[in-house]
Amino acid sequence: MNILPIDWIIIIVFFAISLTIGLWVSYRSSRNTKSFFLSGRNMPWWLLGISMVATTFSVDTPNLVADIVRTNGVSGNWVWWSFLLTGMLTVFIYAKLWRKSGVFTDLEFYELRYSGKEATFLRVFRALYLGVFFNVIIMATVCLAAIKIGSVTLGLSPIQTLLVVSLITVIYSSIGGLKGVIITDFFQFLIAMAATIFATIKIVNHPKIGGLGKLLTNENVTDKLAFIPDFSNSELFWIIFLFPITIQWWNAWYPGAEPGGGGYIAQRMLAAKDEKNAIWATLLFNFVHYAIRPWPWILVALASLILFPTLTDIQTAFPNIDTSIIGHDLAYPAMLILLPSGILGLMLTSLIAAFMSTISTHLNWGASYVTHDFYKRIIKPTASEKELVNVGRITSVVLMGLAILFALLLNNALQAFSILLQIGAGTGLVFILRWFWYRINAWSEISAMVVSFIMAIYFEIIHPNISSTPIATDKKFILGIIITTFCWVVITLLTRPTDTKTLFDFYLKIKPKGIGWRKIQKLLIAKNTIVEEEKNYNIPMGILCIVLGSVSIYSFLFCVGYFIYGKTSIAYILVALTIMSSFGLYYFWRKIKV
Repeated sequence: MNILPIDWIIIIVFFAISLTIGLWVSYRSSRNTKSFFLSGRNMPWWLLGISMVATTFSVDTPNLVADIVRTNGVSGNWVWWSFLLTGMLTVFIYAKLWRKSGVFTDLEFYELRYSGKEATFLRVFRALYLGVFFNVIIMATVCLAAIKIGSVTLGLSPIQTLLVVSLITVIYSSIGGLKGVIITDFFQFLIAMAATIFATIKIVNHPKIGGLGKLLTNENVTDKLAFIPDFSNSELFWIIFLFPITIQWWNAWYPGAEPGGGGYIAQRMLAAKDEKNAIWATLLFNFVHYAIRPWPWILVALASLILFPTLTDIQTAFPNIDTSIIGHDLAYPAMLILLPSGILGLMLTSLIAAFMSTISTHLNWGASYVTHDFYKRIIKPTASEKELVNVGRITSVVLMGLAILFALLLNNALQAFSILLQIGAGTGLVFILRWFWYRINAWSEISAMVVSFIMAIYFEIIHPNISSTPIATDKKFILGIIITTFCWVVITLLTRPTDTKTLFDFYLKIKPKGIGWRKIQKLLIAKNTIVEEEKNYNIPMGILCIVLGSVSIYSFLFCVGYFIYGKTSIAYILVALTIMSSFGLYYFWRKIKV
């Protein structure tokens, strides 16, 4: 690509501003771990919500969407659109529960909810399993996208690309803590979103594409436009739409879309001023993430089918790129060749911003686990606040190094996305029910985690080497769910419940609702610790809000799509549905007792 000085100036200015923000907040962030990892628990909802969005606006996300659209059409996005239901569950059920818990990290929850050495083991093990192993895989997929974009746009080698962007990210995230990350996220998201929309308009209207009308009527594109796959192809309809919307969303654990909340989403909720700010933050995140962002990426992916209809066309256009990383996900950065100088610099800056916002969050999140749930809990409980902050900074550097090494082994983002979903298959129900059924204990989660991981290893590594007959992705996922769920339910019923004192303390602190805690409620009533619970509790109203919120966001998402497609009659119907469901949501949400 023709990178001119103006493009480099834009990129350098962006780096300078990001570093300045990190330095600006570094003093306050370094005071203690509460400041470094939770921003002092005083962040407003709008900053937290945008920070969540910025984190999921990763540099690999446009590549992933391009891969999905080119392979399975627009409707293929249900593989991640379905996670909106998980998001709504977090907004209206779990956000206030997490904020009520008052824990430092979501892993600290284990010793609040469970008892015994198994609870400590679970907390410490998951600190390393999620904070290091899982986290490194996720960051590696982001690094892989950066490698591909750097190769196509700047002609950089993988090492050159990662050293430049990673060095800046590690510096500002390690000195500024979570507050630095959140404020930088806000700045980076505004740049990334504005540049993405502007670049999409330029690409769609480029003479080689011919404008929106010609794009949507091109023979390479017309069969990719449906929002829901053809009912007549029952297998495709099941895999692309029905399976994600009915089974996948509540049975899989995936960062940013954890059933029952968790991970960096929980970290943002725990950093909120109060429960109200935690709820509003997660609602804002889900609206922007699912309803606002997808269309620019989808349009560029569709346009790429005109310029690069096959992988051979991409290889021909970029002969110097390593053939091992050629895939449909490379189509998005390849389309940037249509951008003029200046706009190209702005777009590259937006992609760098997307990379940095995601990586900085994962570094801070992973470091919080290693520091608080491993180092302080096991290695040195008497460590000073200054020492813990330094451990967090060192951990951030180490995590980045591991992610870079692993990124060099990956080929495409969709491959890693599928593996992560398979590892989490069958664990989602545990994370949902642990708040509402007292009988779930630490062994429930340990068994679910172990069995789901073993199943993933078998399906993704062992089976391909011992059998020539592949197993379809949906069948692997369902088998993983069935076997994992069966095992953890059996283990739950065969092992002792959490001790009564821990259950009493948890109930009195969180006030969980529903029949799953009825036995504990009766014991507390008998001890005159509480009076009989009110019959009108929040869960049914919360479920209604989940439905209305999902309808509202999906309606908005598709009304924008139909306006783009020029089908205004359907679009206006969806506008009306969006308005009605939003008013219904507002009305019933006010009736929920906090």
